[in-house]
Amino acid sequence: MPGTRVKESESFDEAYRRFKKQCDRSLIVTETRARRYFEPMTEIRKKQKINARKKLLKKLYMLRRYESRL
Repeated sequence: MPGTRVKESESFDEAYRRFKKQCDRSLIVTETRARRYFEPMTEIRKKQKINARKKLLKKLYMLRRYESRL
């Protein structure tokens, strides 16, 4: 769980920005959005398939880009 201590010379806005960065890095907001509604297993598998395809296409793109430089 992220937490910040406000330094004496630090304003509230700076401390709040640091806190927001910590929350983003620990993926708290994205996880709560994902858990907000129940998703059936079919939806989860569908998202996993889409993500796997995106990952594969990205890998192919990078490989072809690398090969074209040779």
